This record gives sequence, structure tokens and C-alpha cells, in this order.
Amino acid sequence: MVKISKTYIPKEKEKYMCAKHLAFFKKKLTDWKVDLIKTNNEALYNSSMDDNSTSADIVDQASSYTEKNVEMRAINRQIKLISKIDSALKRIKDGTYGFCEDTGEPIGLKRLMARPVATLSIEAQEKHEKEEKIFADN
Repeated sequence: MVKISKTYIPKEKEKYMCAKHLAFFKKKLTDWKVDLIKTNNEALYNSSMDDNSTSADIVDQASSYTEKNVEMRAINRQIKLISKIDSALKRIKDGTYGFCEDTGEPIGLKRLMARPVATLSIEAQEKHEKEEKIFADN
């Protein structure tokens, strides 16, 4: 794997998904995953420590239940995101990262910088969302 500086940012003039780009996105995705796991572990630890479910006050119990429900939904979203990060890291390994699953075209550096787990180009994503909306409206 290629060494890149901590301040390196992929540039449009470089060959798309060259070794530097792949090293950059691998580090970005790995750091993000580590951060999410740390956040989830802290949230799970804190929610187990702060338990109002044994409180005699029904309002405290309901409030605690609602807070736990919101926390668990957030953790579930983060678990799904970790799965998407793992898929992106696998695509880096197999050489398909940065290319649209639908069209095979480059997703683009700007989009990947904003959403490193993206699997579709903007055009394919918009088409996908339109089809989803049409399907949902029926």
C-alpha cells in the first residue's frame, strides 16, 4: 500500500482511483469505522449505567424507555453504516471502489469525499430515488 501524508487530499488531475486515492479512502473509511465503534460502545455503556426502568415513577420509566428507543435506533443506523463502510473497504480491496454499481462509471472524487460509502454516481442515485418514489406512490 502507498504511503500518503496526513494532509493529502485526492486531486482531479491524478489518475482516478490511483494507489494514492485508494490509500486515502481506505484510511478515511477505517478511521470513520473506528470512531463509530467507539461512539457505539460508549452509548451502550452509558445507557446500561443510566437505567430508570426500575424507578417507581411511571413518567421516569416512560421517559427512559423513549430515550433508550431513540439511542438504540441511532446505534442501529450506525451499525448499518459500519456495514456499508466494510463493503466499501471490500470494494477497495477488489478494485471496484469509486465506480458506480449500475453504470460502471466513476462516482467522482467530490461525491466520495462527501459520502465515502457511495456506490452509485449522482445520476444513478437520482434515477434510483425517482424509481423508489414512483414505487412508493403506487
